[in-house]
Amino acid sequence: MGQVDLHVHTSVSDGKYTPEEVIKKAAGLGLNYMAICDHDTIDGIAPALKAAKAFPELKIIPGVEVSTLAPGSEVHILGYFIDCDDIEFKKVLSGLSDSRVGRAQAMVDKLNEMGIYIEWKRVRELAGEGCIGRPHIANAMLEKGYISTFKEAFDKYIAQGGPAYVERSKITPAEAVLVIIKAKGFPVLAHPFTVKEPEKLIAELKEAGLVGMEVYYNNYSHEERKALARLAAKYNLVATGGSDYHGIDDAVETMIGEANVPLEAAERLIALAVKKRNS
Repeated sequence: MGQVDLHVHTSVSDGKYTPEEVIKKAAGLGLNYMAICDHDTIDGIAPALKAAKAFPELKIIPGVEVSTLAPGSEVHILGYFIDCDDIEFKKVLSGLSDSRVGRAQAMVDKLNEMGIYIEWKRVRELAGEGCIGRPHIANAMLEKGYISTFKEAFDKYIAQGGPAYVERSKITPAEAVLVIIKAKGFPVLAHPFTVKEPEKLIAELKEAGLVGMEVYYNNYSHEERKALARLAAKYNLVATGGSDYHGIDDAVETMIGEANVPLEAAERLIALAVKKRNS
């Protein structure tokens, strides 16, 4: 079990557990640094910071995971130490969150047309107060017995290119990098191997102001991590990482802290934040 996890989701977006529950889990596991990075929302940060006051050994890094679109692939950009009071940044996130609702409803309609009858009302119930995402659709399918595992929903139906997939409005990766920087944050490329031609994108985003990239991610193999570490060094990027924990299916997920992210990853981000604050 590592001391650092820089990519964790809560029920504020598409995770299972509330920010408070995630904090308790991380503290119980002995983590020293954790970043809350919900999809297209920062609403989980304030409750997480409040809950973390009961666990002084656990430091919370405010983060976000911004959904973007590049030719041929969806790209996620993480933002660390963002200013949660930045009005323009909140407007961008609000627009992205709103587009999730229409996309999710269109995906439910497609599934119904395919004979997979799940109710929109139930999807909304599963999302609760959080942003509606594909995991909520997958859970509704699982409840009805249309699939036997959570992963099957994505593999067969709702992953990009799947028969029930629907695109939604997104900004470009470079635009996400810029809005994160404007919000005083540090942009980091999430899970690079989900991107087509990752090095080409990394080079382009470095020019836009990219600060880091995930190397120690989820269940990436040793060889994959070595390849990404070489890219991070080549482009002078902070090598970060995390479990990408959602809490949906513990049988297949990487647990909080199990991505074995080096302590140095958190320390380098914190050093950048301190330098910016003092400049």
